Amino acid sequence: MHLKGHPEEAAQREARSVVEAPSRIDQILTLAVLAMLIGGCYLVLQPFLTALVWAAILCTTTWPLYVRLHVRLGGRDALAALAMVLVLALLMLAPFVVVGATIADNAERVVAWVRAALAGGPPEAPPWIASLPWIGATIAAYWNGMAHDTAQMLAVLSQYLDPLRKFAVASGASVVGALLQLALSIFIAWFMFRDGYAIAERLQVAARRIAGERGAHLATVATLTVRGVVLGILGTALVQGVVAAIGFWIAGIAAAPLLGLLTFVLSPVPVGPPLVWAPAGLWLINSGETAWGIFVLLWGVFAVSTIDNVIKPLIISRGAVLPFLLVLLGVLGGAIAFGAIGVFLGPVLLAVGYALIAEWAELRSVEREK
Repeated sequence: MHLKGHPEEAAQREARSVVEAPSRIDQILTLAVLAMLIGGCYLVLQPFLTALVWAAILCTTTWPLYVRLHVRLGGRDALAALAMVLVLALLMLAPFVVVGATIADNAERVVAWVRAALAGGPPEAPPWIASLPWIGATIAAYWNGMAHDTAQMLAVLSQYLDPLRKFAVASGASVVGALLQLALSIFIAWFMFRDGYAIAERLQVAARRIAGERGAHLATVATLTVRGVVLGILGTALVQGVVAAIGFWIAGIAAAPLLGLLTFVLSPVPVGPPLVWAPAGLWLINSGETAWGIFVLLWGVFAVSTIDNVIKPLIISRGAVLPFLLVLLGVLGGAIAFGAIGVFLGPVLLAVGYALIAEWAELRSVEREK
């Protein structure tokens, strides 16, 4: 027997089932709470944003290698992530440890060389300086005056001691900060590798909800761009640093690891590596090691710089070709915004933005033609 409910009860149930539309005040309050939540999350994560972004870039770049390790290790997420983190630490942190040990070993030698240089004074000006037109005679006279007057030389040098000390302290703090950010990013990368499949799936869903299939396509473009630019910039810098260090070691330079690291850091800067190998070669020539000095100069031209002209365009062409101006602005702006690690982070971010804008403009033009 089917019993009908009381008409008033049916009306109440129907009223409850109707969802009331939120009022404008409710919407404003919801947006305000959401904005406060986003702002609070940003303030909490702000000290770690550089490490988070760099960790995401490292994971995106080395993801194909992680997939291979994941398969070889039987699908163990944590173990494969640990293996990738160890590889990254070996490639990115070990060089700094080697350079630190080299500096510690040669500290006494550097101090002794500085004392001997101050005691003996600088050498006289080379004859070719005096032969320079217009300013050669003035420079040679000033140089020789400094060489024969130690008190005058020390008085001049004392004017630059305080700025040099501040610069050294700031540079040391920047390097230490970059090392800490790098170590933190490698630590964060372990979690990103372990949960990479879930993170990638959620990002794809978010991109589709925001911009449909176009959003998923742009996400793929961003991934390929990051991979190509990082391999082009960071990979080229690593190879240049190693090749330069080998050349310095063959020439008998004690600070070969340090000069190799400087070559690595200056590699993203346009005309950066010559700022290392050119002075090293000229210093050897001035010290009487003419043959080794010429060797270092030739090694820099035909070995170190050739790598930059061959490898970088080949690898970056798979992602996005970044204009020279954006590379320069990315290096300088990245260093100002993110410290030493920004030398590599800045060009990558600009490359992603440049590629997305170019892809978006191309999609718009195709839609208009249709």
